[in-house]
Amino acid sequence: MQYMREQLRRVGAPRPKVVGIDEVSVRKRHTYRIVVSDLERKRPIWLGGQDRSEASLDLFFEQLGLKKSRGIRLAVMDMGKPFHNSTQKYASQAAILFDKFHVIRHLNEALDKVRKSEYARLSVKDRRFIKGQKYTLLSRRENLSTEGRKALKILLKANKRLNTAYVLKESFSQLCEYKQEGWARNFFEHWQASLKWQRLRAYEESAERIESHWDGIAAFIQLEDKVSLAFVEGLNNKIRVIQRRAYGLPDDEYLRLKVLTCILPPI
Repeated sequence: MQYMREQLRRVGAPRPKVVGIDEVSVRKRHTYRIVVSDLERKRPIWLGGQDRSEASLDLFFEQLGLKKSRGIRLAVMDMGKPFHNSTQKYASQAAILFDKFHVIRHLNEALDKVRKSEYARLSVKDRRFIKGQKYTLLSRRENLSTEGRKALKILLKANKRLNTAYVLKESFSQLCEYKQEGWARNFFEHWQASLKWQRLRAYEESAERIESHWDGIAAFIQLEDKVSLAFVEGLNNKIRVIQRRAYGLPDDEYLRLKVLTCILPPI
Protein backbone atom coordinates (compact mmCIF):
# COMPACT_ATOMS: atom_id res chain seq x y z
CA MET A 1 0.00 0.00 0.00
CA GLN A 2 2.98 2.27 0.51
CA TYR A 3 3.59 2.27 -3.27
CA MET A 4 0.03 3.50 -3.91
CA ARG A 5 0.36 6.19 -1.26
CA GLU A 6 3.53 7.39 -2.97
CA GLN A 7 1.67 7.56 -6.30
CA LEU A 8 -0.96 9.80 -4.71
CA ARG A 9 1.67 11.96 -3.03
CA ARG A 10 3.39 12.59 -6.36
CA VAL A 11 0.25 13.78 -8.15
CA GLY A 12 -0.52 16.18 -5.32
CA ALA A 13 -3.73 17.28 -3.66
CA PRO A 14 -6.72 17.56 -6.01
CA ARG A 15 -8.03 20.96 -7.10
CA PRO A 16 -11.00 19.91 -9.25
CA LYS A 17 -13.03 22.26 -11.44
CA VAL A 18 -15.37 19.64 -12.93
CA VAL A 19 -16.38 16.68 -10.75
CA GLY A 20 -18.35 13.50 -11.32
CA ILE A 21 -20.15 12.11 -8.26
CA ASP A 22 -21.47 8.57 -8.17
CA GLU A 23 -22.19 5.69 -5.84
CA VAL A 24 -20.47 2.33 -5.98
CA SER A 25 -21.53 -0.92 -4.33
CA VAL A 26 -18.60 -2.30 -2.33
CA ARG A 27 -20.24 -5.35 -0.75
CA LYS A 28 -23.42 -7.36 -0.97
CA ARG A 29 -26.57 -6.28 0.90
CA HIS A 30 -26.54 -2.75 -0.46
CA THR A 31 -23.34 -1.43 1.08
CA TYR A 32 -22.29 1.70 -0.79
CA ARG A 33 -19.48 4.22 -0.95
CA ILE A 34 -19.29 7.47 -2.89
CA VAL A 35 -16.66 8.02 -5.56
CA VAL A 36 -15.78 11.52 -6.76
CA SER A 37 -13.77 12.03 -9.95
CA ASP A 38 -11.94 14.96 -11.51
CA LEU A 39 -13.48 14.87 -14.99
CA GLU A 40 -10.95 17.26 -16.52
CA ARG A 41 -7.99 15.14 -15.46
CA LYS A 42 -10.04 11.94 -15.77
CA ARG A 43 -9.10 10.34 -12.48
CA PRO A 44 -10.91 9.44 -9.24
CA ILE A 45 -9.95 11.73 -6.35
CA TRP A 46 -12.06 10.48 -3.42
CA LEU A 47 -13.71 7.27 -2.27
CA GLY A 48 -15.45 7.33 1.07
CA GLY A 49 -18.51 7.75 3.24
CA GLN A 50 -20.57 4.98 4.79
CA ASP A 51 -23.44 5.04 2.31
CA ARG A 52 -24.84 7.24 -0.48
CA SER A 53 -26.25 9.88 1.85
CA GLU A 54 -25.85 13.64 1.99
CA ALA A 55 -23.77 13.30 5.15
CA SER A 56 -21.33 10.95 3.39
CA LEU A 57 -20.77 13.36 0.49
CA ASP A 58 -20.37 16.19 3.02
CA LEU A 59 -17.19 14.40 4.12
CA PHE A 60 -15.66 14.90 0.65
CA PHE A 61 -16.28 18.63 0.62
CA GLU A 62 -15.05 18.99 4.20
CA GLN A 63 -11.81 17.21 3.29
CA LEU A 64 -11.45 19.23 0.09
CA GLY A 65 -11.85 22.48 2.02
CA LEU A 66 -13.98 25.57 1.50
CA LYS A 67 -11.65 27.35 -0.95
CA LYS A 68 -11.28 24.36 -3.31
CA SER A 69 -14.99 23.51 -3.03
CA ARG A 70 -15.82 27.02 -4.19
CA GLY A 71 -13.51 26.47 -7.17
CA ILE A 72 -15.76 23.72 -8.59
CA ARG A 73 -17.69 25.06 -11.57
CA LEU A 74 -19.56 21.92 -12.71
CA ALA A 75 -20.78 18.80 -10.87
CA VAL A 76 -22.13 15.74 -12.68
CA MET A 77 -24.36 13.40 -10.68
CA ASP A 78 -27.54 11.35 -10.62
CA MET A 79 -30.96 12.83 -9.86
CA GLY A 80 -31.06 11.87 -6.19
CA LYS A 81 -31.47 14.62 -3.58
CA PRO A 82 -28.52 13.71 -1.28
CA PHE A 83 -25.76 14.53 -3.81
CA HIS A 84 -27.60 17.63 -5.00
CA ASN A 85 -28.16 18.96 -1.47
CA SER A 86 -24.56 18.40 -0.37
CA THR A 87 -23.16 20.08 -3.50
CA GLN A 88 -25.48 23.05 -3.10
CA LYS A 89 -24.36 23.39 0.51
CA TYR A 90 -20.61 23.43 -0.13
CA ALA A 91 -20.29 24.45 -3.80
CA SER A 92 -23.37 26.52 -4.51
CA GLN A 93 -21.61 28.26 -7.41
CA ALA A 94 -21.28 24.98 -9.34
CA ALA A 95 -23.66 24.17 -12.17
CA ILE A 96 -25.30 20.79 -11.49
CA LEU A 97 -25.64 18.47 -14.41
CA PHE A 98 -27.48 15.15 -14.71
CA ASP A 99 -25.81 13.00 -17.35
CA LYS A 100 -27.58 10.59 -19.66
CA PHE A 101 -26.23 7.44 -17.98
CA HIS A 102 -28.13 8.24 -14.81
CA VAL A 103 -31.29 9.39 -16.61
CA ILE A 104 -31.42 6.22 -18.71
CA ARG A 105 -30.73 4.14 -15.61
CA HIS A 106 -33.90 5.52 -14.01
CA LEU A 107 -35.87 4.57 -17.12
CA ASN A 108 -34.37 1.08 -17.01
CA GLU A 109 -35.61 0.80 -13.43
CA ALA A 110 -39.08 1.90 -14.61
CA LEU A 111 -39.02 -0.71 -17.39
CA ASP A 112 -38.06 -3.39 -14.86
CA LYS A 113 -41.01 -2.40 -12.68
CA VAL A 114 -43.29 -2.91 -15.67
CA ARG A 115 -41.68 -6.32 -16.27
CA LYS A 116 -42.29 -7.35 -12.67
CA SER A 117 -45.89 -6.14 -12.67
CA GLU A 118 -46.61 -7.99 -15.90
CA TYR A 119 -45.07 -11.17 -14.53
CA ALA A 120 -47.29 -10.92 -11.43
CA ARG A 121 -50.40 -10.20 -13.52
CA LEU A 122 -50.06 -13.00 -16.07
CA SER A 123 -51.04 -16.62 -15.83
CA VAL A 124 -48.36 -19.27 -15.32
CA LYS A 125 -48.67 -20.20 -19.00
CA ASP A 126 -48.03 -16.67 -20.26
CA ARG A 127 -45.20 -15.97 -17.81
CA ARG A 128 -42.88 -18.19 -19.81
CA PHE A 129 -42.20 -15.35 -22.27
CA ILE A 130 -40.95 -13.07 -19.46
CA LYS A 131 -39.20 -15.50 -17.13
CA GLY A 132 -35.42 -15.22 -17.27
CA GLN A 133 -35.47 -12.32 -19.78
CA LYS A 134 -34.53 -9.38 -17.53
CA TYR A 135 -31.10 -8.89 -19.13
CA THR A 136 -32.56 -9.24 -22.63
CA LEU A 137 -35.18 -6.58 -21.93
CA LEU A 138 -32.93 -4.05 -20.19
CA SER A 139 -30.00 -4.25 -22.63
CA ARG A 140 -29.69 -2.08 -25.71
CA ARG A 141 -30.65 -4.05 -28.80
CA GLU A 142 -27.24 -3.50 -30.41
CA ASN A 143 -25.55 -5.10 -27.39
CA LEU A 144 -27.51 -8.34 -27.67
CA SER A 145 -26.35 -11.49 -29.39
CA THR A 146 -28.33 -12.96 -32.28
CA GLU A 147 -30.10 -15.31 -29.85
CA GLY A 148 -30.78 -12.40 -27.50
CA ARG A 149 -32.41 -10.38 -30.29
CA LYS A 150 -34.60 -13.33 -31.20
CA ALA A 151 -35.68 -13.73 -27.58
CA LEU A 152 -36.41 -9.99 -27.35
CA LYS A 153 -38.53 -10.10 -30.51
CA ILE A 154 -40.58 -13.00 -29.14
CA LEU A 155 -41.01 -11.28 -25.77
CA LEU A 156 -42.15 -7.96 -27.21
CA LYS A 157 -44.54 -9.67 -29.61
CA ALA A 158 -46.07 -11.68 -26.77
CA ASN A 159 -46.64 -8.75 -24.39
CA LYS A 160 -48.09 -5.46 -25.64
CA ARG A 161 -47.42 -3.46 -22.46
CA LEU A 162 -43.78 -4.50 -22.32
CA ASN A 163 -43.42 -3.68 -26.01
CA THR A 164 -44.80 -0.17 -25.38
CA ALA A 165 -42.55 0.33 -22.34
CA TYR A 166 -39.49 -0.88 -24.24
CA VAL A 167 -40.11 1.42 -27.23
CA LEU A 168 -40.63 4.39 -24.89
CA LYS A 169 -37.36 3.70 -23.08
CA GLU A 170 -35.36 3.23 -26.29
CA SER A 171 -36.80 6.34 -27.93
CA PHE A 172 -35.99 8.50 -24.90
CA SER A 173 -32.25 8.24 -25.57
CA GLN A 174 -32.81 10.62 -28.50
CA LEU A 175 -33.25 13.44 -25.97
CA CYS A 176 -29.54 13.38 -25.16
CA GLU A 177 -28.59 13.85 -28.83
CA TYR A 178 -30.08 17.33 -29.13
CA LYS A 179 -27.69 20.27 -29.04
CA GLN A 180 -30.31 22.94 -28.29
CA GLU A 181 -32.50 22.93 -25.20
CA GLY A 182 -35.61 24.10 -27.10
CA TRP A 183 -35.59 21.05 -29.37
CA ALA A 184 -34.89 18.75 -26.42
CA ARG A 185 -37.74 20.27 -24.43
CA ASN A 186 -40.13 19.87 -27.34
CA PHE A 187 -39.12 16.20 -27.67
CA PHE A 188 -39.59 15.56 -23.94
CA GLU A 189 -43.04 17.15 -23.86
CA HIS A 190 -44.19 14.96 -26.77
CA TRP A 191 -42.64 11.89 -25.11
CA GLN A 192 -44.37 12.70 -21.82
CA ALA A 193 -47.71 13.29 -23.57
CA SER A 194 -47.48 9.85 -25.18
CA LEU A 195 -47.70 8.29 -21.70
CA LYS A 196 -51.21 9.60 -21.13
CA TRP A 197 -53.16 6.50 -22.17
CA GLN A 198 -50.52 3.84 -21.53
CA ARG A 199 -51.22 3.08 -17.83
CA LEU A 200 -47.50 2.89 -17.09
CA ARG A 201 -47.27 4.45 -13.64
CA ALA A 202 -43.54 3.76 -13.30
CA TYR A 203 -42.92 5.81 -16.47
CA GLU A 204 -45.17 8.62 -15.30
CA GLU A 205 -43.13 8.81 -12.08
CA SER A 206 -39.89 8.90 -14.11
CA ALA A 207 -41.29 11.69 -16.29
CA GLU A 208 -42.24 13.69 -13.18
CA ARG A 209 -38.74 13.22 -11.82
CA ILE A 210 -37.15 14.33 -15.11
CA GLU A 211 -39.47 17.37 -15.16
CA SER A 212 -38.45 18.37 -11.64
CA HIS A 213 -34.75 18.05 -12.56
CA TRP A 214 -34.96 19.65 -15.99
CA ASP A 215 -32.35 22.35 -15.30
CA GLY A 216 -29.70 19.68 -14.71
CA ILE A 217 -30.65 17.80 -17.86
CA ALA A 218 -30.65 21.01 -19.88
CA ALA A 219 -27.12 21.68 -18.61
CA PHE A 220 -26.03 18.37 -20.15
CA ILE A 221 -27.62 19.28 -23.50
CA GLN A 222 -25.84 22.63 -23.53
CA LEU A 223 -22.46 21.15 -22.62
CA GLU A 224 -20.16 21.03 -25.63
CA ASP A 225 -17.85 18.26 -24.42
CA LYS A 226 -20.08 15.32 -23.52
CA VAL A 227 -17.42 12.65 -24.09
CA SER A 228 -15.67 13.16 -20.75
CA LEU A 229 -18.87 12.36 -18.86
CA ALA A 230 -18.56 8.72 -19.92
CA PHE A 231 -15.57 8.51 -17.60
CA VAL A 232 -17.84 8.09 -14.57
CA GLU A 233 -19.50 5.03 -16.09
CA GLY A 234 -16.17 3.59 -17.23
CA LEU A 235 -14.71 4.08 -13.76
CA ASN A 236 -17.51 2.01 -12.25
CA ASN A 237 -16.53 -0.85 -14.54
CA LYS A 238 -12.89 -0.53 -13.40
CA ILE A 239 -13.98 -0.59 -9.75
CA ARG A 240 -15.96 -3.77 -10.31
CA VAL A 241 -12.84 -5.40 -11.78
CA ILE A 242 -10.75 -4.22 -8.80
CA GLN A 243 -13.33 -5.69 -6.41
CA ARG A 244 -13.32 -9.05 -8.16
CA ARG A 245 -9.53 -9.22 -8.02
CA ALA A 246 -9.50 -8.17 -4.37
CA TYR A 247 -12.26 -10.60 -3.38
CA GLY A 248 -11.95 -11.69 0.23
CA LEU A 249 -9.97 -8.65 1.36
CA PRO A 250 -12.18 -6.62 3.72
CA ASP A 251 -9.74 -3.69 4.02
CA ASP A 252 -11.52 -0.48 2.98
CA GLU A 253 -8.24 1.43 2.86
CA TYR A 254 -6.78 -1.02 0.34
CA LEU A 255 -9.86 -0.64 -1.89
CA ARG A 256 -9.68 3.16 -1.57
CA LEU A 257 -6.04 3.26 -2.63
CA LYS A 258 -6.60 0.84 -5.51
CA VAL A 259 -9.45 2.97 -6.87
CA LEU A 260 -7.64 6.30 -6.50
CA THR A 261 -4.51 5.01 -8.24
CA CYS A 262 -6.14 2.86 -10.96
CA ILE A 263 -5.68 5.62 -13.57
CA LEU A 264 -2.32 6.95 -12.40
CA PRO A 265 0.90 6.10 -14.30
CA PRO A 266 3.41 3.87 -12.50
CA ILE A 267 6.23 5.57 -10.62
